[in-house]
Amino acid sequence: MYYEEEFVEEVRRQNDIVDIISSYVNLKRSGSNYVGLCPFHNEKTASFSVSPGKQMYYCFGCGAGGNVFTFLMEYENLTFVEALEQLAEKAGMELPKKSNSAADRKRRDMRDSILEINKLAAHYYFAKLKSDAGQAGWQYLLNRQIKPETIVKFGLGFSDKGEGGLYRYMKSKGYPDAILKETGLFTYDEKRGAYDKFWNRVMFPILDRNNRVIAFGGRVMGEAKPKYLNSPETLVFDKSRNLYGLNFLHGKQEGGVIICEGYMDVIALHQAGFTNAVASLGTAFTSQHSSLLKRYTDLVYLCYDSDGAGVRAALRAIPMLKEAGLRVKVIDMRPYKDPDEFMKGLSPEEFSRRIKEAKNSFFYEVDIIKNEYDMKDPESKTRFMNEVAKKCLTFDNEIERNNYIEAFAREYGARSEDFRKLVAYHSAKMAGIDYERRKKERKQNASGSREDGMAKSQGVFLTWLCNDFSLFEKTKGIVSEDDFVDEPYHRVAELMYEQYRTTGKVEPAKIVSQFQSREEQSLVAGIFNKELKEIDRDSGQKKAINEVVRNIKKYSLDFRSRRVTDLAELQNLIEEKRKLQNLQLDL
Repeated sequence: MYYEEEFVEEVRRQNDIVDIISSYVNLKRSGSNYVGLCPFHNEKTASFSVSPGKQMYYCFGCGAGGNVFTFLMEYENLTFVEALEQLAEKAGMELPKKSNSAADRKRRDMRDSILEINKLAAHYYFAKLKSDAGQAGWQYLLNRQIKPETIVKFGLGFSDKGEGGLYRYMKSKGYPDAILKETGLFTYDEKRGAYDKFWNRVMFPILDRNNRVIAFGGRVMGEAKPKYLNSPETLVFDKSRNLYGLNFLHGKQEGGVIICEGYMDVIALHQAGFTNAVASLGTAFTSQHSSLLKRYTDLVYLCYDSDGAGVRAALRAIPMLKEAGLRVKVIDMRPYKDPDEFMKGLSPEEFSRRIKEAKNSFFYEVDIIKNEYDMKDPESKTRFMNEVAKKCLTFDNEIERNNYIEAFAREYGARSEDFRKLVAYHSAKMAGIDYERRKKERKQNASGSREDGMAKSQGVFLTWLCNDFSLFEKTKGIVSEDDFVDEPYHRVAELMYEQYRTTGKVEPAKIVSQFQSREEQSLVAGIFNKELKEIDRDSGQKKAINEVVRNIKKYSLDFRSRRVTDLAELQNLIEEKRKLQNLQLDL
């Protein structure tokens, strides 16, 4: 679908970027901007910035950036048109009738075809489970105490012991290999040809929030490896942004959400009446999962396996969940390993009691730390106290930190004032370490910038122009868009100068929309979000601007000189270079 630029701009203006992104990412005010953990890469320190003034976002960690369209395209894996239509609907705007573009139509058709094939595959696997060929799978589920109505609820199925049943079925439906290859359901081999990726497995369809089948997981019958096999990522499936069981969550979950490790854990909990259980999909828990859960609840219960691997997984997930603004509690399932075993050995009533007694994540972590120390030995106990004091520094809110200091002191028989002094000692120590680290990073950045000097000068001056429109007038007749030689700086400069000439201002988010790929949009967003050093307004900045303008102009003149063929024009360029040596802008 093609839409006029005016309509695209109006949709962007009707959707404030802070409002949109804050529904996915926990943002906190920081000066004129908002900051949070980047949803596009795992990080512990917030480097993701959203500017309400520029209507743009930018991550100083991974370089992801753009406007409100870019964000939805990247986060939801949408095309530009899909993102535009979603935002238009959110703003209550009626879509104009326009013709389809070939590229958008092709991508949308492929997504639709994959979803159609996944739906057919889910029906195929379900039918196989109920047939004679699926008796092994059916018996396996019954042995795991999964009821027939639960099997239907989750659409469980079975894949043939042979390797080609689903492939032949899809070919009989007329689907070409070009589409089947994109589903992740088949393997293509030069010698063996095409065959099913899943065979001799109990199948678990994975549904999105709209109840569409987007992928599958399969549990092998017998001792073959791997025990669990999952679909690869496709146009409709991103495992870091989906959760098994998410389709059963509707609206705000006031009682919280339970996070498990596997398919069978989720199914066992749902069967027992705990329909707020979900699990990550064959991957470690990520910050994207945290952002996804934040839409449904403010409270998360971790229900990971009680073995060493489960404890490590919980310790990795806790900081990500807390950074997203979620309260975290940990359910104790001992003496059982996981929710599935727990339900077989005890009861839903006992699990409800465990939920009520779930341990605050801080004290869960403290208990794990305590296991590493001999609490009867004074020296060992002192080291334990020091480790917990460092952990108290993870609380940014002073009141919250003090509450935990007092609670810990009560729990472990320490004087709260003594423990508070220990926390303060480590706070001062960490401040010194952070200072040295930042000093070292600044030194490294100075010796190895990712941008060469000329590209940096062009980017810096464009950033200044965006932040101070008076520079357009003060440099008029000296620097123009033609002096920005390298791409994408030249195209950005063209758009900026054109905007200023026609409206007297610059709209960075509108400029980003002029670039097609996400990579280009992130690069352009980086230009508008450069971190510039604070320079003295009366002297230092004037000197810096003059130096940057001279660098840009000299580079432009050198570039043109190498390509000129007319003698008179060459003489003009030489004269401009001479004047440039004495250039001093009136700032």
